[in-house]
Amino acid sequence: MMHTVVVGASAGGLATAEGLRRLGYDGALTVVGDEAHPPYDRPPLSKQILSGAWAPDRLPLRPPTELRALDARWLLATAATAVDPGTRTVSLADGEHLGYDHLVVATGVRPRRLPGAETPLDGLHTLRTLEDALRLRSRLAPGRRLMVVGAGFIGAEAAAVGRGLGVRVTMVEPAPVPLAHAVGSAIGTALSRAHLEHGVDLRTGTAVARVLTDPAHGQVTGVELSDGSTVDADDVLVGIGSLPNTEWLEGSGLPVDDGLLCDRYSAAAPRVWGVGDVARWFNPLFGRPMRVEHRAHAAEHGLAVARNILDAGTPRPFAPVPYFWSDQYDLKIQAYGYLRGHQQVAVIEGDLDSLHFLAAYRTGDRLSGVLAVGMPPRAVRPWRAALAAGHIWSEATSLPATA
Repeated sequence: MMHTVVVGASAGGLATAEGLRRLGYDGALTVVGDEAHPPYDRPPLSKQILSGAWAPDRLPLRPPTELRALDARWLLATAATAVDPGTRTVSLADGEHLGYDHLVVATGVRPRRLPGAETPLDGLHTLRTLEDALRLRSRLAPGRRLMVVGAGFIGAEAAAVGRGLGVRVTMVEPAPVPLAHAVGSAIGTALSRAHLEHGVDLRTGTAVARVLTDPAHGQVTGVELSDGSTVDADDVLVGIGSLPNTEWLEGSGLPVDDGLLCDRYSAAAPRVWGVGDVARWFNPLFGRPMRVEHRAHAAEHGLAVARNILDAGTPRPFAPVPYFWSDQYDLKIQAYGYLRGHQQVAVIEGDLDSLHFLAAYRTGDRLSGVLAVGMPPRAVRPWRAALAAGHIWSEATSLPATA
């Protein structure tokens, strides 16, 4: 009997398992996950869970009955430690070895940590797991002081939640304009204004030089910045990006470079596939390799890989339009496509001052992305279709403002 091993029990791994069963796979199926929890939704961690609007029991992606219906062996709280593609064997931390006919690598990412602050400290946080979110949530209360390191989307969402809870928030970002590398300076400045208007002490062009602590209690007391200033804090949240979980692949011969390197079909080697945040695959729609760290992408990617496992003779390229969203204060931010490396950005509808706008991005002669802030879905829908169709810039920007 064929055996498929999925390493990674989050959204991408779940989508792969579901896709296989939905498409008729009747072989053995094992899902390995290093967290103790069954698959759960991560985007709410920095929003509804951190704010206390949701209880943790709203996070599971599927009820237990649906997981049982997959007829899979679930090995949770168990990490994969190695893989041998020659013998088609995955080694686990508990000493078990799993033989496979197909291996799906869906091990996701982990947060980067501040250099020199790798040792656990009371009050020093990252935000990736349910436990991370609950730990930080228990410490957020009116009048407490939160330092957010990094003004990316995770940091910005946490800062917004903190202000909503009455927390005094300072956010530090080494770049002159937050998110400028992705969305452009003008739009990065506009998004930053929302934080300033809600009372965040936003400090740009400086970085954390060291975390300050009370050695007697192992407690964070603040940070010293590279400009020489210090900021007192009860808690420090580090949101400076992530690293793909590929260490367990070392020595396997599988190609790794900022993720598991995959072709346009999401294959890294014969019978080895990459899914979700950990996979860097070639997207033929945009003509470039990319690694996408978003919940919707992981689910779409898992289904595509399941299809290619079952249609090994005629695999289909995985060519999606990446999508992500962010909720900050009363702003709904939506983005489609690949915004990084763009050469031009144009506001097509609305205006930056009102924080209700739609912007289009050009790379080469093609429409490469759109970003909407405070806009209804009908304003974004035709642009997603234009991205999927590979429109050149002049064709795309001639679309009506709304449809």
